[in-house]
Amino acid sequence: MAEKPPVVLTIAGFDPSSGAGVTADIKTIAAHACYGVACITAMTVQSTSGVRRVEPVDPGLLTDSLEELAADLDIAAVHIGMLGSGKIVKALTDFLLEKPAREPGSRPADRPGKRLRNIVLDPILKSSSGTDLLDAAGTRLMIERLIPLADVITPNLDEAAVLTGMKVSELDEMKAAAAKLHEMGAPAVVITGGHLEKAIDLLSFTTKKGIEQEVFKAERQRSNSTHGTGCAFATAMACHLALDRGLAEAALLAKTYVTAAISYGHPLGHGIGPVHHLYRMSQQRRAAGTGGES
Repeated sequence: MAEKPPVVLTIAGFDPSSGAGVTADIKTIAAHACYGVACITAMTVQSTSGVRRVEPVDPGLLTDSLEELAADLDIAAVHIGMLGSGKIVKALTDFLLEKPAREPGSRPADRPGKRLRNIVLDPILKSSSGTDLLDAAGTRLMIERLIPLADVITPNLDEAAVLTGMKVSELDEMKAAAAKLHEMGAPAVVITGGHLEKAIDLLSFTTKKGIEQEVFKAERQRSNSTHGTGCAFATAMACHLALDRGLAEAALLAKTYVTAAISYGHPLGHGIGPVHHLYRMSQQRRAAGTGGES
């Protein structure tokens, strides 16, 4: 009998173009040999040209879906993406705080109990086209309640600036913002700098000795297929944590995955095209001599 894959839950919005959101997350989870399940937080009208409309789901539907999945499955990791409204953030945090984790002692003693583990929060506030994806009440609740419940948060430069109230545009400022996010309750932070001239990601995490930080550098990808990079990175990190990899290894492998997914991206649509989440399938077909897309 085949070994059961780790179950990874994504809690995010629905993007009908599948460049981001739950459908893209499921592709990323499959690409990492995990089994993906999803709770939708909001429906959107969007394409590669941008987000036109956002409709959050009923918070009770989200809670019921989370309850059902948590009762049925051993969830190894969670990705949290777009939440859409303060009501959804409240429903999610209420759920996370309701009961302790299934494995006693799996969380540090000084942090609230959770029924889910390896929680990776991608604090999505705006779309790349400028549409607000979380209201002011949701942002406040994220800062006050959700950040301390996550194991890792993965803001980009703009998100880190909003969350901390600090200017974040280069490496030293990224390090200062990460320290501030630790003060706000985040045990581990990856600030992604894919928009910088040199693509720099900063991993920062707390230990008994204090804060440790590691910088990952790469050449910036010159591509129009970059829609969904933040979702792909955070979801890939959740998968690697589900596979029992350490923080630094998970961050490095997630960055490597996103870099390759951009490089194999298809020129789809009239706007910013999606990354190629399943590029490894094309590589496998070519290796098997059956052809396939480039």
